Amino acid sequence: MGLKAFIFDWDGVIVDSSELHRSSWEALANELKKELPEDHFEKGFGKRNETIIPEILRWTTHLKSIKQWGERKEEIYREFGKSGGINLQTGALRFLKQARKFSIPCCIGTSTERKNVLLAMKQHQLEEFFLGIVSSEDVSSGKPNPEVFLKASKLLGNHPSECIVFEDSPHGIKAAKLGGMKAVALTTSHPREAFHSLYPDLLVPNLNDLKMDNLQAIFQ
Repeated sequence: MGLKAFIFDWDGVIVDSSELHRSSWEALANELKKELPEDHFEKGFGKRNETIIPEILRWTTHLKSIKQWGERKEEIYREFGKSGGINLQTGALRFLKQARKFSIPCCIGTSTERKNVLLAMKQHQLEEFFLGIVSSEDVSSGKPNPEVFLKASKLLGNHPSECIVFEDSPHGIKAAKLGGMKAVALTTSHPREAFHSLYPDLLVPNLNDLKMDNLQAIFQ
């Protein structure tokens, strides 16, 4: 089997949204009069709010509050995103155009809410590049569970072994590997050494540093 499809994480891979997310958590904490642990953002980046709020922030284990606060955090993110715009990661648009040129179907597999993805897609007119989105609402288990990527490969109609996942977090790379997929790690959110023990198939600064020949070679 060779390369047939691409699956992209969203935050840190297609969009440069880290500061928007950081500001959103700070605004929510201010609203709720809660404290944020000093390293909360690094530990929580790419994880679902259902994990972040009780396990990293340790704000509550009450399911209703977790849901309400998580939804409010994403509302704040979209408010900030609408007022200030959501930036694309370096090379993202160029790479998506390259994938389209080679007729490689693409899908999103993300821990963020669908509304967040759609907002940035609309701002940058990216809808034409993706066949579908698998978001936080579509899965019961977050990364490193491979559920989100397995559902994305199914949506694309490809076997997991024919897909390459593009991720910026160690638990995302682990999820791709557990799902039987090839994995490309981007160092947009974590240093190179964070990925060494996970053995990604490629390790690059961002999508701008990728060429189709290098990706095809992963399968040889």
